[in-house]
Amino acid sequence: MIAYYSGWLQKPGIGGVEIDDNDKNALMAVVHKLDRTKGLDLILHTPGGQVAATESLVDYLRKMFGSDIEVFVPQIAMSAGTMISCSAKKIFMGKQSNLGPIDPQFSGIPAFGVIEEFNRAVQEIQADPSKIPIWQVIISKYHPTFIGECQNAIVWSQQIVTDWLETGMFAGQQNPKQLAQAVVNHLTDRANMRTHSRHISAEKSKTYGLVIEDLESDNVLQDLVLTVHHCFMHTFSNSHAIKIVENHDGVAIVNQVQVVQKRR
Repeated sequence: MIAYYSGWLQKPGIGGVEIDDNDKNALMAVVHKLDRTKGLDLILHTPGGQVAATESLVDYLRKMFGSDIEVFVPQIAMSAGTMISCSAKKIFMGKQSNLGPIDPQFSGIPAFGVIEEFNRAVQEIQADPSKIPIWQVIISKYHPTFIGECQNAIVWSQQIVTDWLETGMFAGQQNPKQLAQAVVNHLTDRANMRTHSRHISAEKSKTYGLVIEDLESDNVLQDLVLTVHHCFMHTFSNSHAIKIVENHDGVAIVNQVQVVQKRR
């Protein structure tokens, strides 16, 4: 078992809490000496992060454990955290648990939002050319290749999640690609999601086609998972830790916020 935890809720605005390439080193450290034939239970709590890093982390975990990976979401696994969850055979969620839309971000700017804004600009200018000066100010904040980068990021994230679902959660089922595509269509439906921060419950996730196991169906398991979860929450609240990756043997990599003490 590995717990991947971020302290973004306790330390909002702090850098280093999102999924990035530094997490590969942490996973390598905690995977070392584990019995990989037993598969992996991954307890996940994260706001998301970089698509490239997420793809790399899932690729590494699958090379270590194959597709024998189950994800537990005690509270929140947003954005890239949802992508990681979709790479598992099944996802354990409680009534309090949430996933989020798959919506790539660039420095906090949602790719889907950029495309929407650009398309709206084109439509309004075609209907009324007098609006060109207004939209010129808005669109000028994007560099020349930014629209293309947003489109590529959207297609990229959709493709890798579809592949993970097809080869993991839906492997062995009839029409796995069709099932995977249906889930991805729901998770990337900007018109329905409205915002990048939309919280998706376990019940809603089931209607999207994801394989969800209710934590409440096993009281002992639920108590164990939530006890671990609250221990991490207390640790973030009462320490300088901002990210912790730890296995069941107690091997842990802890990232801490730098505290600068002023001299009097």
